[in-house]
Amino acid sequence: MICHAARRNRRAYAFGVFSLVMTASGFCFFFLFCVPRVGVLQRSSSWKFSFNLRLTEPPWLWGLSESKPFISSANPTKWLIMFDDEQANQNEILEGVLNRAAMRNRTVILTTLNKAWAAPGSIIDLFLESFRIGEQTSDLINHLVIICLDQSSVERCESIHSHCFLLSTEGTDFSAEKLFGTPDYLKMMWRRIKFLRTVLELGFDFIFTDADIMWFRNPFHQFLPDADFQIACDKFNGNSSDVNNFVNGGFKYVKSNNRTIRFYEFWYNSGKFYPALHDQDVLNIIKKNSFTKEIGLKMKFLDTAYFGGFCEPSKDMNKVCTMHANCCIGLQNKLSDLRLTLDDWRNFTVQTTLERSRPPTWRAPKSRPSPLREYLTTSKATTKLHRFGGYV
Repeated sequence: MICHAARRNRRAYAFGVFSLVMTASGFCFFFLFCVPRVGVLQRSSSWKFSFNLRLTEPPWLWGLSESKPFISSANPTKWLIMFDDEQANQNEILEGVLNRAAMRNRTVILTTLNKAWAAPGSIIDLFLESFRIGEQTSDLINHLVIICLDQSSVERCESIHSHCFLLSTEGTDFSAEKLFGTPDYLKMMWRRIKFLRTVLELGFDFIFTDADIMWFRNPFHQFLPDADFQIACDKFNGNSSDVNNFVNGGFKYVKSNNRTIRFYEFWYNSGKFYPALHDQDVLNIIKKNSFTKEIGLKMKFLDTAYFGGFCEPSKDMNKVCTMHANCCIGLQNKLSDLRLTLDDWRNFTVQTTLERSRPPTWRAPKSRPSPLREYLTTSKATTKLHRFGGYV
């Protein structure tokens, strides 16, 4: 009897152990393969933490998601909180670069660079040269951060400039020339919008400038003091408050506050509804959206007399601050016309006061007009939505 009872006890004990193991295995399987991804605990450079809700996705898709999860086995109660360490580390590096370049009021000047524009004698050299020969612009180079989109451009940047930052984008190659409107061009533009929102979240005001914009005068004297968001125009109608101005996303001055951060988030998310359009097109559509009024965003449009471009050149060299090679497609066309623009400015700076009073002329653009520049010269440009713009 005793032996029989002992055998029953051993069987019961073994069955209990087996049940416990199977229960634990099922529990682990459930959490590893069935529980959706709930969120990401992100650390900002100020060592604060925020929990961001994400679309649910099963663990087998984590490898395809934008941010890779990290699950700590040290604390099982935190298995559903994924810490995006790679993004946090990049933001910390970015904030360090921005702090070193910032003015006293935490303002930085930003531009982007890829391999195609970084070669010696290419766009970036003309861009930096304009700062050196402009009026009250040489010191502004100290506050310029060049955002590099590939390894080749960051290597070139570090050889010619003090403040460089490599913006890594997994799975995308931004090194080659990206022609206006192509799929890779669109990806690059939207990646830029997302990045600029990060700069605002870090508490920095910024001037963003395309590298194919020549700086001839300090632009801060022409900015409006009460605006949150100021942007250049391909075509300016004379009213800095009129949303019907045809904006150009290549030059903007943005102050960091809750309104601009929310607007950049709205701008980026709006791009998902217009997959064939780039950021400038979408901005031309959403600038009239009631959301901008709801958040109290003060948007202003910059006069092409001061912030000109090949679409609508500044007619007075005594006023011009910047000239943009917009409405000019192709690297070689841009290089040719920008060299003419720099030469015209050099000739202007050595003129006498009397000579400067005469109507100046720009030789650029000499390249064949882009469809956008031809379109902007017609009366229809202010009345309809065109595939190169966003009038609504």
